[in-house]
Amino acid sequence: MLIHATKPLFPWDELEVSPTLATIKEALQSIPDAALLAALNQRRHNGCDTYPVSVLWGVLLLSIILRHTTTEACLEELRRNAPLRLLIGIEGEGAVPNGWNITRFLAVLGQAPYLQLLRDVFNAMVQRLGAAVPDLGRHTAGDSTGLSGRREPDARRRAAEIDDGLPQATGGRKEYKDGEGRVTQVVEWFGYKLHLMVDVTHEVVLSYHISDTTAGDNECIATLVEQAQANVPAARIATLAYDKAADDAKVHETLYEAGIKPLIQNRACWPKDGEQDKVIGGRVPLHVVHDEAGTVYCCDTVSQVPVRRAMSYAGHEKSRGTLKYRCPAVVEGFRCASAKKCNAGKSYGMTVRVPQEIDRRRFPSIPRATPQFERLYKGRTSVERVNERLKVFWGIDDGNVVGARRFNAHVVAVLIVHLAFATLLAKAQRQEGSFGTMTLSPIAKKLRAMLADQAANTT
Repeated sequence: MLIHATKPLFPWDELEVSPTLATIKEALQSIPDAALLAALNQRRHNGCDTYPVSVLWGVLLLSIILRHTTTEACLEELRRNAPLRLLIGIEGEGAVPNGWNITRFLAVLGQAPYLQLLRDVFNAMVQRLGAAVPDLGRHTAGDSTGLSGRREPDARRRAAEIDDGLPQATGGRKEYKDGEGRVTQVVEWFGYKLHLMVDVTHEVVLSYHISDTTAGDNECIATLVEQAQANVPAARIATLAYDKAADDAKVHETLYEAGIKPLIQNRACWPKDGEQDKVIGGRVPLHVVHDEAGTVYCCDTVSQVPVRRAMSYAGHEKSRGTLKYRCPAVVEGFRCASAKKCNAGKSYGMTVRVPQEIDRRRFPSIPRATPQFERLYKGRTSVERVNERLKVFWGIDDGNVVGARRFNAHVVAVLIVHLAFATLLAKAQRQEGSFGTMTLSPIAKKLRAMLADQAANTT
């Protein structure tokens, strides 16, 4: 895989539609699956080993890497493609497993402890990227998406899935509304919800959670944050962008305790025919108020017609736990009838400090009505691109997987392939116009060294 030097570290548009054998081999070698395969081998140590677990695991990964719509399509290619068979240890056409072998293997992967070992593979790959890429996870975004799926038809096995704590496929419905609250689009599906937390800059998944369609986004953020913080170096995550579905007081408290600045749009909950502004109170003057989104205003009480102006944001004082605002007339240089009353003897102008503990949902560390919030909030679109890539490119939403165990195993396998290609993109050689000027970035060198250590430990 050759990438031009001007491309970003993770150039997702460079993914090969039909990857070469060399690319497939590199992707498979980048997956630290030794512990998973050892546990699966231990499970069948006295059973039939016609199709080794390494072969079944390889078929599952190949069906995702090669973007086959069904497992049977991948098996058919393996029967006619000898070099591809050898990549996963299949020596002859007759040794290619059948479709039902892969189906049963998926069901096993979705059980304890193998599902947790799958998650461990995912976590290890994120941690490796986090150690090599200095800014991975600094600015993050989260969102959920609906995935099509089908329930396990066998009642006994379905009951076992419920006992394992796995969510069951249910009917989902999502409404999109315009600024006036009118429904403009309705999306319905039957299956699950996939909650993701991704890096905004590099579009790499940092954590995931699978739920039924009734689970709210705000209910899953604590789980996503805990997993993501464990996968990147301590105190690296600075911001988290999310849509209005996460605008919840408990979510803001969770992010505050985690040291993460929320970038969450405010939900309109106040009655439209009621009071639109509220006095902040405390030591803040009574003519300083805030609206539902937490924007702070000062009111000109001298003029015959009162004028409300947004105060100038002067920064977040972390040590005090306050947001600092200044008189807009002094900062922006215009005349205000209340200047003598508010700014008497103050060359700096009237200063207001709003304690965040009043309402962390209204007064986040990065106020909503600021250019910084608008700039960072745009990064939320990165998780939407990741969702589309998982759905369209790798077929995570095909709806062909039956049962919660198989579905969970398949989703995690797709995410592992996503991280495998992220590793390949980051460690790829870069060219500057001619093949004689190939270079390796410091990140690529570090990743190659880490992969070499992984291979040495495996052997």
